[in-house]
Amino acid sequence: MTQITQFPFVSVSGTPEARGRSYGQQAADRVRKSAAMYGQTLVDLGYDAMARTQLIAHFAREIENFAPHYLEEMRGIAAGADVPFEDIVMVNARTEVVAKARAEKKKAAELEPGDGCTGALILPTRSANGNLIHGQNWDWRAECAETAIVLRVRNDNGPDILTFVEAGGLARSGLNSAGVSITANYLESDRDFRQLGVPLSLIRRKVLEQQHFALAIKAVATTPKSCSNNIMLGMAAGFGVDYECTTDEAFPIYPGNDDLIVHANHWVSEVALSKLRDTGRASTPESAYRDWRVRRLLNEKTQLTREDLKHALFDDFGAPYSVCRPPRPGSHDNLSATVAMVVMEPAAGLMEVAPLPALNRTFTRYSLTAEPELLTAA
Repeated sequence: MTQITQFPFVSVSGTPEARGRSYGQQAADRVRKSAAMYGQTLVDLGYDAMARTQLIAHFAREIENFAPHYLEEMRGIAAGADVPFEDIVMVNARTEVVAKARAEKKKAAELEPGDGCTGALILPTRSANGNLIHGQNWDWRAECAETAIVLRVRNDNGPDILTFVEAGGLARSGLNSAGVSITANYLESDRDFRQLGVPLSLIRRKVLEQQHFALAIKAVATTPKSCSNNIMLGMAAGFGVDYECTTDEAFPIYPGNDDLIVHANHWVSEVALSKLRDTGRASTPESAYRDWRVRRLLNEKTQLTREDLKHALFDDFGAPYSVCRPPRPGSHDNLSATVAMVVMEPAAGLMEVAPLPALNRTFTRYSLTAEPELLTAA
């Protein structure tokens, strides 16, 4: 794998279609790689071109009902990168598309590496500079280090957005100029994929379009989903909440007495566990100690900085089954790794990102207002 020092920065403005076209042009190579990677997964599952088109059309209709301007932006991305529109829909709904494809073909999950992610939020009362700090490690396919970007959206009808995302996607982790921040990580339950809901990536984008934190909560807690997910929200003014979401319910987890939220990939809410079954333990067994390790490391200090959160997220206890996952063999000839470490300070409009952090400790600082800045290795 090529040594990666930073993720490309893409800044767009204008109408949804114009933003998308500019995005596609600026990130064309990565958009094509991203589309090809997930397209190959469908090929491996036995889908020909016509079957793939029919499969993805289900999700395009769901997106149109949720927010038609997202399809406008996706059409722009497709035109700018010179790829089929359905490929961009697939990238934005890849979790749901692949899961539905597996179900239709009666295939297990052996074609994918283990998903993961460890997220953390530090309230201002624990922050050395009085600003909320929010971050995560994103664990997924190692090759996504070559398909991800950082996207800045200058928005005429809402707050500006800064998001780390797979190329072709509209959002993943990020923050906006209203002080809202979001990270998300994998959960699994016995309610998954019994209904068709809004793709998770577009719920994240909806959060980042909100001027008010209450409406960000509404987008997470009330939008129907196809599958479970954990979504952590931060508010620069001094609040955070984590929602363990299943398809039709969201269970809140609030900061503890230590003014921290830490979450890995297992269900924590006692209310949730009384109503559903956690079916993801087999794919993320190390989740049981990843959140414990991050909380323990953060609580070694009273006042915390972005560097302290990075230190906790670099933890290699139990490697390669660790908070910071080095590339390790997955299934079906792939590598699983912590693809990126993302640390945000929403009040300052800043996001610091390191690709493949188990191998590389060089961060780039991205901003809502300034150009990217390569930082000295930690």
